[in-house]
Amino acid sequence: MTLQPRCEDVETAEGVALTVTGVAQVKIMTEKELLAVACEQFLGKNVQDIKNVVLQTLEGHLRSILGTLTVEQIYQDRDQFAKLVREVAAPDVGRMGIEILSFTIKDVYDKVDYLSSLGKTQTAVVQRDADIGVAEAERDAGIREAECKKEMLDVKFMADTKIADSKRAFELQKSAFSEEVNIKTAEAQLAYELQGAREQQKIRQEEIEIEVVQRKKQIAVEAQEILRTDKELIATVRRPAEAEAHRIQQIAEGEKVKQVLLAQAEAEKIRKIGEAEAAVIEAMGKAEAERMKLKAEAYQKYGDAAKMALVLEALPQIAAKIAAPLTKVDEIVVLSGDNSKVTSEVNRLLAELPASVHALTGVDLSKIPLIKKATGAQA
Repeated sequence: MTLQPRCEDVETAEGVALTVTGVAQVKIMTEKELLAVACEQFLGKNVQDIKNVVLQTLEGHLRSILGTLTVEQIYQDRDQFAKLVREVAAPDVGRMGIEILSFTIKDVYDKVDYLSSLGKTQTAVVQRDADIGVAEAERDAGIREAECKKEMLDVKFMADTKIADSKRAFELQKSAFSEEVNIKTAEAQLAYELQGAREQQKIRQEEIEIEVVQRKKQIAVEAQEILRTDKELIATVRRPAEAEAHRIQQIAEGEKVKQVLLAQAEAEKIRKIGEAEAAVIEAMGKAEAERMKLKAEAYQKYGDAAKMALVLEALPQIAAKIAAPLTKVDEIVVLSGDNSKVTSEVNRLLAELPASVHALTGVDLSKIPLIKKATGAQA
């Protein structure tokens, strides 16, 4: 028989009301003793009555066990909960000749959303743990990736270092070989050049010896030629040259004497001319002195009249010198509105002329009758 025990709104150990539905498989025991017990208990009853008796027994035990457990124990470990119900109910139903073949929890729920909240919390915890796990996994993966990259770079660096060392060793060995080859080549070239130089030196030495012999012969020939040329020059040049030099020397000495005589004559001439000019100057000076003496005596004799004559002779020259700048003037305009004033100015200038001459020469022109008469007329 299949039974579905159901307990509604049964409070758990925490006071949360739950509704639990289970599924039980039961049967009548076949052993003689237990079968007799079952017949005693259920004789005259139909199958439904038997189900109701067993169902009520299971529900009672289910209810009593729910009151001792928490929601988390019931919900999270259903198998343990079902096993506990089966173990507790089996002796009671067994005394009625009934055997529990299986008992499972079909459904557990509540009306206050306790289980859903618990599920959400668990979901959040699981989600959190999952996120943490993912983050840790990604972290570990990143760390491992970085470690792998580092190992790869280390290996690459070591490989590059080994390659660089190999290249450097190769280049050093190559440079050493090249240096050795260059040294051997240079030594061979130097030996060749030295041998060539030695050969050239031998050839040059032989050439020098030949040139020395030729030069000795040439010197001997040139010495003979010099002797011959010297004799020829003595005969053809030196002797005539000495004669010509003697002739030129005689001519030069004669010319020098001539020039000395000419210079002496010229000096005498200049001296004579100077003496003559000095005599003339002396005579002229004496004549001028005599003239001045006579003029002074005449001035002294005639007195003021002579001085007056000199002044009168000099006045035109003085006037010419004074008026010389005026020769460059084209026109002189006297600004005056009164003709009589111009005339008075001219008369004033003429009246001041004897005083100016007296101040310059000491001669009083006012004592001359003509000038005195003119001055009086001006006044």
